[in-house]
Amino acid sequence: MTYTVGDLDTNVRFFDDFGLTPVSREADRAVFATRIGQTLVLDASPAPDLPPAVESGPTIREIVWGVDTTSELHRLVSRVDRPGHVSEDGVFHTVDETGFGVGLTLVGDPGLPHDKPRKANKSGHITRVNEALTTVGRVRPIRICHVALNIPKDGREEAVAFYTDRLEFIPTDVVKPMGVFMRVEGDADQHNFLLCHRPDRAGVNHVSYEVNGFDDVIEGGNHMIAQGWQEARKLGRHTVGSNVFRFVHAPCGGRVELAADMDRVDDSYGTRVHETAPPHTIWTLRSSRETTS
Repeated sequence: MTYTVGDLDTNVRFFDDFGLTPVSREADRAVFATRIGQTLVLDASPAPDLPPAVESGPTIREIVWGVDTTSELHRLVSRVDRPGHVSEDGVFHTVDETGFGVGLTLVGDPGLPHDKPRKANKSGHITRVNEALTTVGRVRPIRICHVALNIPKDGREEAVAFYTDRLEFIPTDVVKPMGVFMRVEGDADQHNFLLCHRPDRAGVNHVSYEVNGFDDVIEGGNHMIAQGWQEARKLGRHTVGSNVFRFVHAPCGGRVELAADMDRVDDSYGTRVHETAPPHTIWTLRSSRETTS
C-alpha cells in the first residue's frame, strides 16, 4: 500500500509507534512492513506513474493485491478492461473506477506467526493455574487485514463491479445505505475490503491491522495515546465482522484500526443483503467517570 504524505518524519514516527517494522528510509520515502511482510510505502514525493490523488492532502494512492500463481495473475490481468502497465518488479498497475491505484502481483504463502492465544479463565473452563498474566508488551501488528475506502454515491455500482466482476472479489455483506464489504478468494476473513459510499466522496476511510487479541487492541491503543496520537473512536466491537477495534487518526490520511477476533467465513456464507444499516457496533466502551486535567 502506498500513501502520499506531507511531513515524512511525523509519519515515520507514527508507524514506528504503531509497531510496524522499518524496512528502509530515504530522504522522501520510507517503507514499513507487517509481521508477514506486507509493505506500507510512505512517499513525500510520489512517483510520476502513480494515478492522481482522489482527494487533497495525505491519502492512499495505490493498493497492491497478492495473487498466488502466475496463471491466476495473468488471468486476472486479462480481465481488467482498462489501460495498465507492468513495473520492473513485475507488478501490474491500473486504476479502479474511483481513481485509486490498483496493483496485482505474484506472492508466495507468507505464513502466519504461530503465537499462542492468551490463556483465559472462567468458572467451568480453567486454562491458567498459578500463572499470573502480565502486559502483552510492545504490540506488533500481524498483518493488514482489510482496507476501507470512501467513494461517491454516483457510480457506486460500477465501482463495486470493478472488484467483484473484474478481480473476482466476493461480496459478503451489502449494506445498501452504506457500502459493500468484500473478501478475496483464499482469505477467510469476513471482509478484506470495504467500499463505503455513505460519505459520498472519494478518500481513505481506514486501514485495519490484525493483532493477537483483545489485550493487544487495548494496550496497543493505550501506547499510541501515550505517544501523543489521537484516538478516533472508543473501544468497541463491530457488528459486521464482529471484531474488537480501536481506531487512531493517522497523519497519512484516514485512520488505522487495531483489530482482533474477526469473523471467519467460507463459501457457504454467501452474500448477505441489508436493506437498512445494522448497528455499527455490538458494544462500545462507556464510562460514568469524569476526566480531569
